[in-house]
Amino acid sequence: MRNPAVFVPHFHWDREWYEPFQVFRHRLVTALDTVLETAEANPDFRFTVDGQMAAIEDYLEMRPENRDRVVALVTEGRIAIGPWLILLDEFLCSGETIVRNLQMGWAAAADLGGAMPIGYLPDMFGHVAQMPQILARAGIEHAALWRGVPGSVEGHAFRWRAPDGSEVRTEFLFDGYDNGLDVLLVPDQIGRALGEYAEMTAERWGGDPVLAMAGTDHNAPDPHLAAWLRQASGEGRAITIATLDEYLRKHVRDEVSAVVTGELRSHVRGNILPGVLSVRLGLKQRMALAERTIDHAERMNALWSRRDDSPFLSLAWHKIIESTAHDSVVGSGTDETCDQVAARLAEAAQTARAVRDAALAEPAALVPSDGYLVANPLPFGRTALVEVDVAAPPAGTGLAAIATHGSVHPVQLIAEAPTVLSDERMDASQLERVLRRIHRRELFGRLIDRYELSPGQLVFHLAEVPTTGRFDLLILRQEVAAAAAEYPGEWRVLTVEEARATALVPVQVPASGLTAFRVEPREDTAPAPTSDEPATAADRTLSNGLVEVSVATDGTLDITGSDGTVLNGVGRLVDGGDRGDSYNYAPPAHDILVSDPTEITVDLLEDGPLRSRLRVTRVYAWPAALSSDRDLRDERIVPTPVETLVEVRAGEPYVRVSTSFLNQSADHRLRFHVPLPEPVATSSSAGQFAVTERGLTAEGGWGEYPLPTFPASTFVSAGAASVLLDHSTEYELVGDGTELALTLLRAIGSISVNIHPLRDEPAAIEIPAPGAQDLGMRIENRFAVVPSATGWRGANAVALAEEFRNDVLVTRGTAPAGSQLPPDTAGLHVDGQDVLVSGIRRVTDDESGDGTEVRLAAMNDSASTVRVTGTFSEATTVDLLGRPISRTQAPDELELALGPWEIRTVVLR
Repeated sequence: MRNPAVFVPHFHWDREWYEPFQVFRHRLVTALDTVLETAEANPDFRFTVDGQMAAIEDYLEMRPENRDRVVALVTEGRIAIGPWLILLDEFLCSGETIVRNLQMGWAAAADLGGAMPIGYLPDMFGHVAQMPQILARAGIEHAALWRGVPGSVEGHAFRWRAPDGSEVRTEFLFDGYDNGLDVLLVPDQIGRALGEYAEMTAERWGGDPVLAMAGTDHNAPDPHLAAWLRQASGEGRAITIATLDEYLRKHVRDEVSAVVTGELRSHVRGNILPGVLSVRLGLKQRMALAERTIDHAERMNALWSRRDDSPFLSLAWHKIIESTAHDSVVGSGTDETCDQVAARLAEAAQTARAVRDAALAEPAALVPSDGYLVANPLPFGRTALVEVDVAAPPAGTGLAAIATHGSVHPVQLIAEAPTVLSDERMDASQLERVLRRIHRRELFGRLIDRYELSPGQLVFHLAEVPTTGRFDLLILRQEVAAAAAEYPGEWRVLTVEEARATALVPVQVPASGLTAFRVEPREDTAPAPTSDEPATAADRTLSNGLVEVSVATDGTLDITGSDGTVLNGVGRLVDGGDRGDSYNYAPPAHDILVSDPTEITVDLLEDGPLRSRLRVTRVYAWPAALSSDRDLRDERIVPTPVETLVEVRAGEPYVRVSTSFLNQSADHRLRFHVPLPEPVATSSSAGQFAVTERGLTAEGGWGEYPLPTFPASTFVSAGAASVLLDHSTEYELVGDGTELALTLLRAIGSISVNIHPLRDEPAAIEIPAPGAQDLGMRIENRFAVVPSATGWRGANAVALAEEFRNDVLVTRGTAPAGSQLPPDTAGLHVDGQDVLVSGIRRVTDDESGDGTEVRLAAMNDSASTVRVTGTFSEATTVDLLGRPISRTQAPDELELALGPWEIRTVVLR
C-alpha cells in the first residue's frame, strides 16, 4: 500500500537578513495578502505561519483592517500561528529570553484565536539541550525541526529528551522545511514526482504519511496549490492539505523508538553554520548587556518599587526578542541590517535602564545625598567592590566608608581629579556670557556651592553636594552686572571644585537587598581592617591569598589557584587568516599564524589593598588582510598593540582579564589561549539552563566540515581551567585537548561566499559586508580565569559566573546631606548549590492579585534542596506559561526539591 501524503503549505520568514526589516516587511504584507485571499477562496487550503507571531504582528501593523479575517481563519483551524514570538538563535541568548519569547508569542496568538501547540524550530543553527523541557513545561508535546539532528536518527521522528528527562515527540524535517517544493515543480506531474519521492524515502516514513513541506523563504504558496493537489489526489494517491499542527496530531503515530538526549549540533544532515557564534562581536555584547539590564530592571521593580512598569518592560523584552532572530543577533545580515539590530538592542537596554533607575530612586530618597545606595540583583549576600566619586581627603588623612550601624570599611583611593576646571581672562563686557553656562545651579556638571566676587575677579566654588543651602542666579546676575560696570577692563574668571577622588569601597549587601554607606575622612591613614587578605602587587605579580598571577617574560600569565593548581601561559594570543564568511570560518590555503609579540611592556596600575592591577601591552605584527586570491595573508604588516588588563580583588578566587586593541586588519581570527596542565577529552559550557559537555570533535557527514567550535554563555570549563564570560563566546579545545581557545574577534567581509573551503553549499547570496571586518573599531573582551583541580563544580563556577556578570547597582542618595543612613534591607534569598535564578519579576492576575515570580534552574546532575526566604505567605508553582500547577502555604520560607537539571517557576504572594 502506498503511503498517503500530507502537504503543509507555509513560508519561512526571515524578518531581516540580506535586506533590512522594513524591506522584508513590504514583501511580507504582499505574501500574507495572498495567503488570506487563497484561504478564503479555497476551503481546503491550510497555512502554517512559520511558528512565529512576529510575522503576524508586522502584517497587522500595516493591515489592521484585516485583523478579523486573520482571527476567523485561525479560529477555524485553517491558519496556524505561534507559538513563538520570533524564530530565535537559541545559543546567542539566555534561557530566560527563550522562555519570554515563548510566553509573548503564546499570548499574542491567544488574542488572535490561539497558538499552534508545536515547538516549530525550522531553521535555527542547532538547538539547546533544555529545549524539550522548555516546551514540555509549557504544555507542548511536539516539536519539528531540521538542523543539528545526529546520524543515529534514521526515521522521520524521534523522542527528544532534555537533561532532566523531559521529552517531546520531534518531527525531523529530513530534507529541510521545503522538501515538498521539488514535487511541485511541474504541476501536472505532481502525482509522478510524489511517487518517486515517496519511494526514494520509504524507509524513513514507516507506516506514517509522507510529509511534504510546501513552502520556502519569503514567498506565499501558489494560489493554485489546492487545485493542483486535488488533481494529483484523483490520480490514485491520497493527498491531504493540513497545517503542521494537524499533521503531527492527527496523521502520525505518537510512538517512536529513537531517542536523542541533549543539544542538537550535528553537521551530519545539514549545515549548522557555527561561525555565526563569533562574527560581529558587538551584537553579542549588546545582547548580553540588554538581557542583563532588563533582568536587573525587573528585579528592582518587583522588590523595591511601588510603581508597576510592566508596559516599559514588555516593550524592552519585545525588542530583545526581535533581535534574537536567527538572522539578527547572529550577524549574518547586511551592514544596514546589523546596524538596525544594534540600535534595537540599545533601545531595549535604554528602556530597561529607565525602569531600573526609577525603581532605585525610591529607596535612594531615604539615603542622604552625601551617601550612596547599593542594590544587589543576586539572591544571595555578597561583598562587592564599588567605585565612587568622593571628596579627596585633606593632606595627612585618609578615608573610610561608614555603613549602617557605624561599621567601618577600608577605602582604596585610585585617582584624584584636578580642582581647577577653568581659568579664563576676559573683558568685563563679556562676563554676562559666562553666566549663560549656569543652568539654575549646575556648572561643569557640578553644583555651585558658593562664589566670590571682588574687583576684577569672579571665583566659582563647585561641589557635588553643596554645603550652602541657597543659591540665587538672579542675584548673581545683578551683582556681576554692577561689578562689571564699576570695574571695566580685564577680569579673571576662575572655576574650582573641591578636591575629588575616585575611591574603591567594599560593601556587604544582603541577598536581593539594599545597603547604604558614606565615605568620610579619618585621621588614621592606615587601611581599616578587613576579613579578606589584601590584594597586593610586587614584581609583576598580583595576589590576594586565594589566587596569584604573574606575568611571564612572553607577556602571558601564570595563574595559581587556592588549591595549588597552576595554569601556565594563559593569554597566549594566536592570530590567523580567515577567508570564510559570516556563517563559517575558513583558513586560507597558506595561513600564517602570529603568536609571538614583537614588543612587551608591563605597567603596574594599582597595588591594593582592595584591588591590584597591572597592564600588559604586547605589540603584534598582523597582516593587513588577505591577498587578492584569498589564499595568502598579505605581506603588508600592521603593528597592533594589544592591552591586557589583569586584576585581582580581595576575596575573589579568580583573576579578571580584559583585552583591548584597535583592529586595523581584515580577514582574520584572533583567539585567547588557556593552556591546560593535562590534556582533556571534554569541555563543559554553561548556558540556557544547562551545563553541556562536549568532546574534541563534532559529527560530520553533510557538506560542512565539522569544526569543533562551540558556544558558551556564562562559563566554559576544561580540566583545571574555568573561564567566566561576559557574553556568548565561541570556544574550542585545540592541540588534542591541551589548550582552551576563546575567540576574541572574527573579521570577515561577506555574508556568504559561493566557494568556501569548509562548506559545499552557499549559505546565502554573496553580498559584501564590510562592517563585519570591524576595521577601526576598538575590540574589547572581558572574562575571568578560575584555576581548580576539581573543575567547574569544585570551583563553584555557577555562582561565580553570576557574581562576575552581575555588578551591584550604585546610586547617590537624595535625602538631605548629613542625615542618618537607613538600615540594610534584605529581599529574596535563595540558598542552594549550583542553582541559577534566571528571573525575579512582578506578576499579577485577576484571581490572585500581585505576586513575585521566581524562576530557578538546577545546574547539576543530582537532586538538590533549595530554600527561598523572604516576605510572603504562600507559593504557587506554575508552568512556563504562568498557569498554576499547585499551591502551598509558605510563611516567609519555601523549601523546594529540585531534580537534576530541573527548571521550576514559583509565584510568591
